[in-house]
Amino acid sequence: MRYRLTCLTPTLIGDGQKLAPIDYMVWKEHVNVLDQRRIFRLLAKGSRLDGYLAQLKKADKLDFASWGGFAQNFAGRRIPFEHASAIPFWERARAENLFIPTFACSAAGPYVPGTAIKGALRTGAVFDRWTDGMIRDVAGRVAEDRAPRNPAAKAEDAVLGGAGTSRMKRVAAGDSSPVRHAGMKVYLLRVATLAARGSGRYELGWKSPRGSVDARRIEESTPIFAEMAIPGSSFEGAWREKSVQDRAHLFQASNRYAAGLVARHQEYAQWGGLADLGRGLSELEARLEAIIRRQDACLLSIGWGGGFLGKSAYLNTQDESFRKILRQMPLYQRAIQTGLPFPKTRRIVFQGNQPASLPGWILLEVF
Repeated sequence: MRYRLTCLTPTLIGDGQKLAPIDYMVWKEHVNVLDQRRIFRLLAKGSRLDGYLAQLKKADKLDFASWGGFAQNFAGRRIPFEHASAIPFWERARAENLFIPTFACSAAGPYVPGTAIKGALRTGAVFDRWTDGMIRDVAGRVAEDRAPRNPAAKAEDAVLGGAGTSRMKRVAAGDSSPVRHAGMKVYLLRVATLAARGSGRYELGWKSPRGSVDARRIEESTPIFAEMAIPGSSFEGAWREKSVQDRAHLFQASNRYAAGLVARHQEYAQWGGLADLGRGLSELEARLEAIIRRQDACLLSIGWGGGFLGKSAYLNTQDESFRKILRQMPLYQRAIQTGLPFPKTRRIVFQGNQPASLPGWILLEVF
C-alpha cells in the first residue's frame, strides 16, 4: 500500500539544518544557495581565497558588491521567495534572523521522513483516548517533591500500550520518495501574540526585538524566513497496516483532534482580528468535513512551526489540572502566571505580505 501527503498550507518538515547568511545570497528574488566546495576550488587557483575566507569568518552575511557573481554562477540551487514583498524585510533584518530552516533532503531531493507522519498520528491517538481524570493524575504526580522527568509517559502507555504492545505498531509509514526542489519556496513568517484589554477582550501584537508591537506597526516585528513546500505539493511513500480497522480508528481519532485544534486556532483568529487567517482555517474545516467519514484520509498538523498546541495531545489548556502541570515547568511558568489564554502566540505564514495561514497542515491519504 501507499500513502499520499498533500500540503494544504506551507509546510516545513526539516532535519534540523539551517542555511546561515554566509551560505547563500539573495539575487533576483531568489535565495541562491552557494556551492561552497566549488567556490573554494575555484578561488584556490588564484589569490582571492584568503579574502573570501576572511569574510566568511567575520561577516554576518556576504558582501554582494564583492561576491555577488557567486550568486549567479555558483549556486547549487535557487529557492524563490513566496512574494517579492518579503525581500525588503530580509534586507533590513538582523543577521540572527537570517538563518533559514530547510526541508529534509537526501541526495536525490526533498522528502518527508516517515517518523514525522507517525508522530502526528500518535498525537491524535493519544488525544482521542486521554480523559480529564488522567490529566488530574499527571498533575498529582508533578506536585510531588520530585516531579518525574516525563510525567505523562505512564498516561500515554495507559492509552496506547507499552513499548512492546503499542497500538501504533499496527501501522507504519516509510520515508517518502524524494521530489524536485521546484515545489519549495522561502516564506516570511511572524509571531503573533495577545495582550489583555479587559472583559475577555484581547489585542493583537507581533513579536519584535523590543518585546512586541501593535498590529499597526507590524513591519517593525521580527521576520522569520523558512524554506517550505508550497500548498498543493505532494509526497508519496510506502504504508503498512495490520488491518483496515486499525487504520480507520487511527485516522478518525486524528480527524477529531484536527477538528479540536482548528477550533482553537479559529478562536485565536477571532480574538486577534485575523480575518485572512480565519478564512484559511474555515477552508481547513470544510476540507475536514469532506473527509470526516472516510477511512482512508485524515488531516494532520505536522512539522515545524505548529507551536505548543500542534504537539500537545490535550487541547483544553484552560483546565486547572493542565495548568498545574505547566506551572512546574520553568519554560511555561511565566506564561501561565499572566492569566492569558495559553499559548498566547502563533507562528503565522505571510502570503502576499498578509498573515494568511498556519504552517504544516496536510492531508494524508492511503491507497
